[in-house]
Amino acid sequence: MRNAMKTMGTLEVKDNNPLWRVQDLWVHPDRVGEDDKEDATRRFQILGKVYSVLSDKEQRALYNEQGTVDEDSDVLNQDRDWETYWRLLFKKISLEDIQAFEKTYKGSEEELADIKQAYLDFKGDMDQIMESVLCVQYTEEPRIRNIIQQAIDAGEIPSYNAFVKESKQKMNARKRRAQEEAKEAEMSRKELGLDEGVDNLKAVIQSRQKDRQKEMDNFLAQMEAKYCKPSKRGGKKTPFKKEKK
Repeated sequence: MRNAMKTMGTLEVKDNNPLWRVQDLWVHPDRVGEDDKEDATRRFQILGKVYSVLSDKEQRALYNEQGTVDEDSDVLNQDRDWETYWRLLFKKISLEDIQAFEKTYKGSEEELADIKQAYLDFKGDMDQIMESVLCVQYTEEPRIRNIIQQAIDAGEIPSYNAFVKESKQKMNARKRRAQEEAKEAEMSRKELGLDEGVDNLKAVIQSRQKDRQKEMDNFLAQMEAKYCKPSKRGGKKTPFKKEKK
């Protein structure tokens, strides 16, 4: 618990703080196999305890002043059902929740800011930009490039050669990945339309579950990368010159 407090001790305790949701998703026992269930349950209980400490004024004041936690406090009662407590604060998340988030996120001011920040972080490298921006598929590259180009033209971000002078080879490699993704999606749709024998249906369902788990893991990795690092935004905006490294 000490290590968890060091990592999360500065967080604001708000129900809408995205980092709490990310941590919840990473450690929840429902997301692991039976072999890892015990360890995941322990981590989940620790997360509930950390939240309890940080949401209790006296406990948080003690931690802020001395860097310690009163393990005997009623706040950390060992008899508490920590999963039930945590579920009172945050509901479980599903792939449908992610899809709903995607609908509100795409085209929003938050997405625009994230795209520009990714461009700055990776000095215009589109491979890394496409990997880091939330909910982006490679088929959306023209939309992302257009957003970046408009920001460059407006003087909001610098003109990196990695972006404006990107090689055809790199562009074609991303295009091939996009085509492969589209092909895989089409194959999945055809699989769902095959004969409805029990064994075949079971195999298709298991395959889709693996795909959904991979999609969930990718999303969580992006969310953790976004919300677990200090923000680089803010400060007075100044126009950028056109040519930089």
